Amino acid sequence: MTCPDENTIRKAIQGDAVAFAKLYNHYKTPALRFTVSLLKDEEEAENMVQDVFVKIWVKRAHIKPEYNFNSYLFACLRNMAFDHFRKLEKSEQMRRYYTEAARLAEDEKEESERRISMVQAAVDSLSIKRKLILKLNVEEGKSYQEIAEFLRISKNTVKNQLVKAKQILRDKVDFAAV
Repeated sequence: MTCPDENTIRKAIQGDAVAFAKLYNHYKTPALRFTVSLLKDEEEAENMVQDVFVKIWVKRAHIKPEYNFNSYLFACLRNMAFDHFRKLEKSEQMRRYYTEAARLAEDEKEESERRISMVQAAVDSLSIKRKLILKLNVEEGKSYQEIAEFLRISKNTVKNQLVKAKQILRDKVDFAAV
């Protein structure tokens, strides 16, 4: 097949579909070979060649028939391939970022579960009365006065038991964390 002349290119630029088909048929195979050599993926290369010709058709009014169409086409393909590689790299970076974020979240979850387990073990080590006072204060939000009235003990005893319970918890959890 002979190389399309400037007249065929001019007709294609002016919207002549038959002339554009001649351009496409002439350049399709070398464009595909070139693109496969860059991408190493025949299916993606075929898509890219199609996309380039669609873009050329859409932007045909900007093409100068006196310039080398061959150079223009292959520059477009090269640029599109480079864009493709940039997208792949960005996609790979995002995949690595999300994988790392998921791993960190899992590590944080495991650490949180470990801390909860340590706190639960420390709470379980408290005497029954201290555990009850702590539960009423922390879980149910009752004041010293309400706990004292409920358990029929002094407000000062409630305060002292909570201070001791919290100190034991702090010591056991901090010691276990080391």
